[in-house]
Amino acid sequence: MSIKGSAVLLRPVITERSMSETNVGRYTFQVAKAATKRDIADAVAGSFKVDVVAVNVIHVPGKTRRLGRRIGHRPDWKKAIVTLAHGQRIEKYFVEGV
Repeated sequence: MSIKGSAVLLRPVITERSMSETNVGRYTFQVAKAATKRDIADAVAGSFKVDVVAVNVIHVPGKTRRLGRRIGHRPDWKKAIVTLAHGQRIEKYFVEGV
């Protein structure tokens, strides 16, 4: 089951750690839960015109949250760390997001 390109990448993950990893060519994205590593690599290569070397995927469990007595649960989501070929960058990542 393959997902279409624009539905794979949901948003960039902007944290202190992910920003420091951009210096070595590793970019972090929130991706669709059904997306495979191949889908993610094709989406990044097609959207940003770069060469993808590796894709690492992490399933992030949602946190439990409370509001008074009520207990809720944030949704689970999937994170992908994409490594680009040496010397390549995604300029759009810093300016607009995806």
